[in-house]
Amino acid sequence: MISPHSPESLRIALLSYRGKPHCGGQGVYVRHLSKALVDLGHHVEVFSGQPYPRVDDAVPLHRLESLDIFNDHFPGRTPAFWEIKSFADFVETSQFTLGTFSEPLAFSLRAYQALKPRVADFDLVQDNQTLGYGILAIQRLGLPVIGTIHHPITVDRRLEIEHARTRMERWGKRRWYAFTKMQTRVATRLQRVITVSENSLSDIHNDHRVPFERMAVVPVGVDPDLFGPDPAVTRTPGQILTTASADVALKGLRYLLEAVAKLRTERDVNLVVIGRVKEGGTAEATIDRLGLTDAVSWVSGVTDERIVELYNESELAVVPSLYEGFSLPAIEAMATGIPLVATTGGALPEVVGHHDETALLVEPGDSEALATMIGTALDDPAMRARIGAAGRQRVIDQWSWRHTAERTVEQYRILLDLQAGTSAPTPA
Repeated sequence: MISPHSPESLRIALLSYRGKPHCGGQGVYVRHLSKALVDLGHHVEVFSGQPYPRVDDAVPLHRLESLDIFNDHFPGRTPAFWEIKSFADFVETSQFTLGTFSEPLAFSLRAYQALKPRVADFDLVQDNQTLGYGILAIQRLGLPVIGTIHHPITVDRRLEIEHARTRMERWGKRRWYAFTKMQTRVATRLQRVITVSENSLSDIHNDHRVPFERMAVVPVGVDPDLFGPDPAVTRTPGQILTTASADVALKGLRYLLEAVAKLRTERDVNLVVIGRVKEGGTAEATIDRLGLTDAVSWVSGVTDERIVELYNESELAVVPSLYEGFSLPAIEAMATGIPLVATTGGALPEVVGHHDETALLVEPGDSEALATMIGTALDDPAMRARIGAAGRQRVIDQWSWRHTAERTVEQYRILLDLQAGTSAPTPA
C-alpha cells in the first residue's frame, strides 16, 4: 500500500450514472472498486446519479441529482415543467419524451458541470459505462478519461428487438436504445477502455469499433470472506436462488420461470429472486401465465449479509442469462460454495469455468435444458457439494477486489503515460 500523500497516489473521479447498492453490477462495482483503490492508498471521489451507490466512509459521494424518471416507486413518470431547472434536466426530459433512455447523456452533462471547476483536483476520471457526450467534454477540459464498459449495450438492444412480440414493440425498442449510437461515438474517442472479460472485449471491438490496442481486460472481484459458506444456516430443500437486476430479455428470467413451472409438475421447488418485480413487466406476466404466484418470491433492498444468507439457505443458484459481460451474481454465488447452474451466454463459461467441474452449464434460451439440469443437481447432493466447493476455490484463486484495483491502477498509469506522450498504447 502507498501513502495517500505519496507522489504515487492518484486522485480519481469515478463516475456512474446510476448505482443500485445491492442489485445490479454497476453499484456493486463502484462500491467495491472505490474502497479497494482507497485501501491501496489512492484518493477516490464518486459522482453518481440516482439510485445512489453505497460507498465506504473513506470515499466522498457526490450526488448529481437527476429527475429520477425511472425510480422504483413510479418508473416512467413524466417530470413537471417546474422541475426542469437546467440544460441537463431539459435533455433528460426531452429524450424521455421521445422514447429514448435519457439517463446516460443527462448524467454526463451534470458530471461535466461538476468537474469543470475541479480540473486541478483530479489526475484522471474513470467513467463507468455512461459513455455520454459530456464525457468527451470532460476529456476536452484536459482531464484524462478511462472508460469501463462491462459489455456493450448494443447486445441488449439486439436481444430486446429479437424478443419483441409485435412490430410496434420492435419500433419502441429501437427508439429506447437509440442512445447506444452515442455510446459508440464516445467509446471510439476514449484513449483507454477497460472491460471485464475477453468476450466483452471482442464485443466492444465489433459493436463500438474500439481498437484492441486501446483496450484491456480487468475482471471484477468478490470478497470471499464476506461471500462464503455458513454451516450454521440450514438449506431449504428445493429452494433455487437467482438475481434479476432488470426485467429485460438479456437476463433470461423468463426461461428460468418456465423451467420452474416444469419442475413443479414433478417436485416441490420454489424460486427466490433477488430483485424487484416490475408491475406489468414480462416476469410478472410470465408468473401469472404459468401459475407460479405461490412459487416465486422477490427480495430487494437487503444487505450483503442477507444476500449471503439467502445463498446459504438455497440448494442451487441459477444464472439464466442470454448474455453476460461478466456476471457478479455468478461469482458471488460460487464464493458462498453453493452449486451454480448457468448458461453459456456471453462470458459466462469464461467466468464460471468448465461444465461439471466448477459449474453446471446449459445453452441459453432453453428452458427444457435448464429444468433438466436443475432437476439433476437437486437429485445429487454429492455432485452439488463437489461443484460448490470447486466453484468457491475458483473464485478464491482468481478474483478479489484488491486484484481488480491493482490491475485498474496499471491501466491508469498507461493512460497517464499516453496523456504525457511518454508511451505507446499497450495491447490488451
